[in-house]
Amino acid sequence: MGSHAGHNVQDPFLNTLRREKVPVTVFLVNGIKLQGMITSFDNYCLLLKNSVTQLVFKHAISTVMPSRNIHTGEEREPSSNGTSREAPKE
Repeated sequence: MGSHAGHNVQDPFLNTLRREKVPVTVFLVNGIKLQGMITSFDNYCLLLKNSVTQLVFKHAISTVMPSRNIHTGEEREPSSNGTSREAPKE
């Protein structure tokens, strides 16, 4: 989940989860499941708050699953040639 040249997907996604206080389930690469709300994040880690606040390093994360659908304004859909294009505005 590091920073790469070009379009960044994770920052708008994580920022929406943080800003809207969406409960998430975070699966780690070793299979452990963590639950809580993302209170902060940077290029290397995120803070996950439940009964306690945990510092979770992004290199250990497999999946971040929100408890509900979110809209970041960054959604893209595949085009006919297999590349991404902007999803239509609602």
